[in-house]
Amino acid sequence: MEWFNDFWSTYSTLVFSVGVHALLALSIWLTLSCGLLSLANAAFMGVGAYVSALLTLHLEWSFGSVLLAGGIAPTLVALIIGAPVLRLSGVYLAMATLAFGEVVRITVLNLEITGGPEGLNGIPLATEGWHIALILAVAVYGLARLRRSKVGRAFEAIKEDEVAARLMGINVDRYKLLAFSLGAFIAGVAGALNAHFTFFISPREYGFENAVDILTMAVLGGTSSLIGPMLGSSILTLLPELLRSLQDFRSLVNGAVLVLVVLFLPKGLWESRRIRAFFKRLKGGQA
Repeated sequence: MEWFNDFWSTYSTLVFSVGVHALLALSIWLTLSCGLLSLANAAFMGVGAYVSALLTLHLEWSFGSVLLAGGIAPTLVALIIGAPVLRLSGVYLAMATLAFGEVVRITVLNLEITGGPEGLNGIPLATEGWHIALILAVAVYGLARLRRSKVGRAFEAIKEDEVAARLMGINVDRYKLLAFSLGAFIAGVAGALNAHFTFFISPREYGFENAVDILTMAVLGGTSSLIGPMLGSSILTLLPELLRSLQDFRSLVNGAVLVLVVLFLPKGLWESRRIRAFFKRLKGGQA
């Protein structure tokens, strides 16, 4: 098992990042499934990261407690801002949630308790691989059940036609707020996990660029199933590492891959109908 120990000592942070990014992609998949183009997930991740880190550093809460607090804190924020913000839609909602993210970033920058622009150092390394694997498995199971439930069908109806959903008696505002809040909870937990394996967090990690990255993960993989966002997040996390040999051209190749996917696979890499059709043709060819 020496090879595994060498691999883990070198790439453990990368593996952890794949799991955390999968949670973030699922968090925005949840809002997209309700037709909400929100860019607040990076800010929710930041709220969860800072709340959990501060509780660990100053109050010495247990790891389980700070993970829960890291999810609840952004959920409460989502409930507060959701009522006015979710009246908007499309690009206006994206702009409003992006502005919220900037408010969170600037607030963190100017608070002494958060370390200001220098961030927080010395966060205990409490996150282990099984923590991320277990939470990711629970999130996937819960979202899969949610998707097949009455709530999931309501989300789909709102996404397809909000006016028709209202006429059918669906409480659109309540379901939008539910999707927004659940997405905030998952993003907050991801932030708490991330804070406790990176040792250091700063406001730069939760700004505009990170918000766009999270959206790109879901769009790249495809939003027609839960597999798509996780696939997209894994590719975007691993691609820079795989292209390391290209050095200065790494960002160029990374961007080119994304552009090609958007042009030729607008519904993402993992589109359920296309995958099913592929396997049907494969079975037909074997027959």
